Amino acid sequence: MKYLPGQAQDLPGNRQQLAGYEASQFKYAVIAGVATLSLNRPERKNPLTFDSYAELRDLFRALAYADDVKAIVITGAGENFCSGGDVHEIIGPLTKLDMPGLLSFTRMTGDLVKAMRACPQPIIAAIDGVCAGAGAILALASDIRLGTARSKTAFLFTRVGLAGCDMGACSILPRIIGQGRASDLLYTGRSMSGEEAERWGFFNRLVEPEQVWEEAQAYARNLADGPTFAHGMTKKMLHQEWNMGVDEAIEAEAQAQAICMMTNDFHRAYHAFVAKQKPVFEGD
Repeated sequence: MKYLPGQAQDLPGNRQQLAGYEASQFKYAVIAGVATLSLNRPERKNPLTFDSYAELRDLFRALAYADDVKAIVITGAGENFCSGGDVHEIIGPLTKLDMPGLLSFTRMTGDLVKAMRACPQPIIAAIDGVCAGAGAILALASDIRLGTARSKTAFLFTRVGLAGCDMGACSILPRIIGQGRASDLLYTGRSMSGEEAERWGFFNRLVEPEQVWEEAQAYARNLADGPTFAHGMTKKMLHQEWNMGVDEAIEAEAQAQAICMMTNDFHRAYHAFVAKQKPVFEGD
């Protein structure tokens, strides 16, 4: 990812500091180790464009190397999360592309999900109102989803004549809510209410609309104050073990845990326990 001067500070070992990054397609800020990405087109229910897809992909790729970002919140401005791809700025132009152009686009959108799953920081989605299409995928690719009772989540690709298998939906959604429930949503493109989303396990919990942003921030700050190297290992194992047998997973976790036992945070936790104090983690 390329930055304008002063947007990111390069450090040894491909590490970067991204607190000063200046986003062009959405709002971005880092406070106390928590990066907040806010889609910012509330008058259109925060749709995505070609440019916002690309910037989100590139930023999540860069966040994998950001040592000053410990957790991430993604949300939408106003009373909606994201309405998906902009009908006029994406859907219309797509009808005029040839196959190589279309494949370039669909691979780019998939790369956004790959980047979200590959970055070590936990991602908390704060979801209110409309969460549809590619917006539902952004929520799906996050690690934790906080929603509201009035939210409506829809994987509506079939409504526009497309398959439900978009950006990893057919792989990730069944693992979260089950094969039958995922099939229902992906075949019909219907909206899932907030209560249904919580009952099915898509939302980790429901909060009041006026509190969803604050709850997501509090959740993220709690994670940012924890053993963040270990959190990154947990995320990596949750992702990798989808494709492992039980024996392979147990061995992978043995190796991952042995690595974590070499961290300073592990030793800090032990010494704090002995001293009957709360450990202060530093992520190393």
